[in-house]
Amino acid sequence: MAATTFEMDGSVMEGGGQILRVSAALSCIQGASIKINKIRAGRSTPGLRPQHLSGLELVRDMCSGNLEGATVGSTEITHTPGKIKGGNHIADTHTAGSVGLLMQISLPCALFAQGPSELCLKGGTNAEMAPQIDYTLKVFKPIAERFGVQFVCDLKMRGYYPKGGGEVVLKVNPVKELSPINLTERGNITKIYGRAFVAGVLPFKLAKDMSTAAVRTIRKEIKDLYINIQSLQEKDKACGNGNGIIIIAESSTGCLFAGSSLGKKGVYADKVGIEAAEMLLRNIRHNGCVDEFLQDQLIIFMALANGTSRMRTGPITLHTQTAIHVAEQLTNAKFVIHKSEDEHAKDTYIIECQGVGATNPNL
Repeated sequence: MAATTFEMDGSVMEGGGQILRVSAALSCIQGASIKINKIRAGRSTPGLRPQHLSGLELVRDMCSGNLEGATVGSTEITHTPGKIKGGNHIADTHTAGSVGLLMQISLPCALFAQGPSELCLKGGTNAEMAPQIDYTLKVFKPIAERFGVQFVCDLKMRGYYPKGGGEVVLKVNPVKELSPINLTERGNITKIYGRAFVAGVLPFKLAKDMSTAAVRTIRKEIKDLYINIQSLQEKDKACGNGNGIIIIAESSTGCLFAGSSLGKKGVYADKVGIEAAEMLLRNIRHNGCVDEFLQDQLIIFMALANGTSRMRTGPITLHTQTAIHVAEQLTNAKFVIHKSEDEHAKDTYIIECQGVGATNPNL
């Protein structure tokens, strides 16, 4: 039985699944019980959805924990963790629930396990309201590695809304501790590349249209860089029908930014391409070192790292404010946000964190 029990209000700030993910992971790593109430209280369908439930059950399995109140629609859960063991685990949302979000809750726990973990995650790989698997691999992974995080992600099958059916296998080696990061020098944008895809019965022309529209939009602002967006027809490794695009920009200091969009019924392909391009441009303009989607994903690692991390960002998102709130409630990490002194950038901030220096007692 864990000595401490934390209580967390699941309706505060962003008020969604993110509070669950960060709270469950941090309590698991610290060996403390957590009680979360008012889960997703303000949402149109309050309480746990299948993907949230899968994530909580995965963490429970990884640490031989005791999870109470965990059913679809439940607005209150209690989790008492045991030791994080490593080994092989499976989580299946049985929907298009995001495998990227399953990774967000489980990866931090696997880093502090007794041995290597192999996590088979099933659901949607390219889903709305969640990072596409391509984002996780091409943007999140290289930056997470700066903390000393080591994992291999094998994309077995892509899965789209509404069926899901995607599968990734995540292999994670535990760490002794996490190193702090310093992401404050942006440098110049040196590369822009990406992929526009169609899967299932959708015609290849849609991929071409997304790509062409995206390049045309970026060209209006960035005239001197070669833009390499590949158009792809997903054949064997895709379950269901889908189309989408992700565009990545890389800077001279190794900062990474992305814009992405998924096709929907009745939406022209060029509109999907334009939306992704505009999202990328918006995230480059502010002169920060991370985009609006990476901001909040790095907070838990900053909180756990041994030392002071600094991250230069654009406008602080509600997801980031929420992750900081949870991290400060559940650990002794201290975050400070101040406006950047850069005269070239109006809306740039530095997030600084004195991490708690969490250590893995097994290594």
